[in-house]
Amino acid sequence: MVDIEKIIESELTAIQRNRPTVVFCESNDERIIEAVCYLTRYIKPIFLEKEETIRKIISEKLPNLDKNRVDFAISEAAFIDINEKENLIEEFTKSLLQYEKELNCSYQKAKELVKEPSRFGIYLVKSGYADMVVGGAGFEPVKFLRPALKVLKDKEIQGEAGVFALPDDFNAGLFPENIVVFGDVGVNEVMTPKILAEVAIETCKVARDIIPESILPEINGAIVSYSNKGSDEGPSPQLVRESTKLLPKILEEKIKGDEKYKTIRIEGEVKVSAAISRKSAERYFHKEKKIEDLAGKFNVIIAPNLEVGNFLYHLYSSQYPEAKKISALFGCGFKVVDLAIDCNPSDIILSLKANLLRHNIAGNWTETPKDLFFKRFKVLAINPGSTSTKIGYYEGDNEKWVEEIKHSAEELKPFAGKPIVEQASFRKEVILKTLSEKGVKIEELDAISARGGLLDPIPSGTYEVNEKMLDHLKIAKNGEHASNLGAIISDQMLKGLDIKSFIVDPVVVDEVAERVKITGLKEVRRKAISHALNQIASAKRYADENETFYNYLNLIVCHMGGGISVGAHKKGRYIDVNNALDGEGPFSPERSGSLPVADLIKLCFSGKYTKQELLLLNKGRGGMIDHLNTSDLREIEKRIDEGDKYAEAVYDAMAYQVSKEIASRVPAFDGEKIDQIIITGGMARSKKLVEKIKGYIFAMGCGITVYPGENEMLALTKGALRVLSGKEKAKIY
Repeated sequence: MVDIEKIIESELTAIQRNRPTVVFCESNDERIIEAVCYLTRYIKPIFLEKEETIRKIISEKLPNLDKNRVDFAISEAAFIDINEKENLIEEFTKSLLQYEKELNCSYQKAKELVKEPSRFGIYLVKSGYADMVVGGAGFEPVKFLRPALKVLKDKEIQGEAGVFALPDDFNAGLFPENIVVFGDVGVNEVMTPKILAEVAIETCKVARDIIPESILPEINGAIVSYSNKGSDEGPSPQLVRESTKLLPKILEEKIKGDEKYKTIRIEGEVKVSAAISRKSAERYFHKEKKIEDLAGKFNVIIAPNLEVGNFLYHLYSSQYPEAKKISALFGCGFKVVDLAIDCNPSDIILSLKANLLRHNIAGNWTETPKDLFFKRFKVLAINPGSTSTKIGYYEGDNEKWVEEIKHSAEELKPFAGKPIVEQASFRKEVILKTLSEKGVKIEELDAISARGGLLDPIPSGTYEVNEKMLDHLKIAKNGEHASNLGAIISDQMLKGLDIKSFIVDPVVVDEVAERVKITGLKEVRRKAISHALNQIASAKRYADENETFYNYLNLIVCHMGGGISVGAHKKGRYIDVNNALDGEGPFSPERSGSLPVADLIKLCFSGKYTKQELLLLNKGRGGMIDHLNTSDLREIEKRIDEGDKYAEAVYDAMAYQVSKEIASRVPAFDGEKIDQIIITGGMARSKKLVEKIKGYIFAMGCGITVYPGENEMLALTKGALRVLSGKEKAKIY
């Protein structure tokens, strides 16, 4: 059976940038609750029940659900007691009287109607508080589907399609890849040839959006005839014939909007028995052409009436309960998911993912219009570098823009030879100028989140900027570095404003045990200085994507950039990492890495190098630069492809040393299972390097996830958001 969920998930993960807000009308249905626990990677769920009610249902009816998954889903959800939302009830009552005038009901009756979970959910979407409403698992169409389609209608033509991925033991060859889509016209009040043609095309579009061309190169639809007295009798065949004539022109217009719909083919007046039965097709003749030529061709069956469409859907649903099923509506802007009454959690998950995929493909959604339930805090992220300052503006975790402000040599000339703190005012003014040009007002921010500098060693977390921190950074207590400017600049920008300023996971994060710091020389102790921001952000990203908490996982994270750090993250603590700042660990594009001690001592006293030259070889001119006179991995890979054996040997040595460093973290977990290895940083963009490392560490038996790039701006923002949303408390330096 085609793994349609895996296909949809892969497509969705590749294109989805933000999570829409989805409201579940039947929130006390255990099937819904179980499904939501597997969907928070893709959505922000709203339950129309109190949190304690949901927890009680889980305890009584879903005791086998993983506790970590449940806790994570609940932490990501909003809970609404409808009776406590008087303002919304009043707002929705007025809306119902406007959009459902045919009900002809009093204000009081309308108020009672919108207090029903089904309509409350519908009007949450209509009013912009949510993006999608899910129902139908327990509500009759008159309670959910009909009002939802009426209120949330965005096209004149509406319809519903059922997508089936059938098991392997199904009648092979009848439907290509054992995938079939059933559509009908039942939700339209009247039927005309044009409406039937539009429904046929829209049903095929649903199939094309959900199923990639690699699985079904063509979408072949059949508008079926259901006359029992021959093709020349009854209104239905005539309707189908007239509809078929209209198909080419309508389809041509759809293709203008998206070229992929060129793969759609539709034929009309195909006898329903011939479309769904090879045996029937072999006996049936139509216009002197054997229908057996068409048997095994159709994957979309369009029924021109409600009864046949419902019959086919329920027939296949009951006959093949193990089939993967998707319910998909069109004509309502992807705002409604209508579930079958006999659906299971798998059906709900699959239908939601398919609808989210179609929603993203349409490209007309960026964020929930109103952030009442999931507030989009406004955060400015600041990341100072030696010759540039990177800033980013975020609303929630939605990136609005990121700008790297370059500082020319001429601009930095007045600060030559001076402490880095002297640049704070200059950089602040440049940032303020950029914000003004972008139309961002400082006073409208909820927080500034800045890159942390060389502070005293501290545990991981988000820290509120305070005077002690500023004092240490201003005097460069632990060394000069451009990152020292982050907190200083943000503090200057927010003078006199009641706005929070944070730093997140600076390079000095230190949660390592004493056993890590002790060396064979009493006077030499190991330090934990690393890419903590991206290390911890990558670990938390993996936890989020797997719908659990960082605190529940054992992870090894390998950050590969100008320096390489490999960290052990044990259930929320960063317990071991090499000192990447000073070049400890594997050699990198710019750093020497750990060296044979005796040879290094001899080199130090050889008189060949000064102290400064050796320090530069250790960090700045070591590694790939020393061997190959370049730190550009792309150039090195090009040399290898052109036959440079020495470049290949050095490249392989770096990959090998990185792999050894990853494997060396195993003892940090005291025998506990390692859940995942994560590879991140700029060099993680190299498929060649990643594949080499994967090959070397294969025997560890851990899954490997790759997050290319450093993702520092989003990491800074998310650290602030966790505090602003109440998920974490800000720490004090």
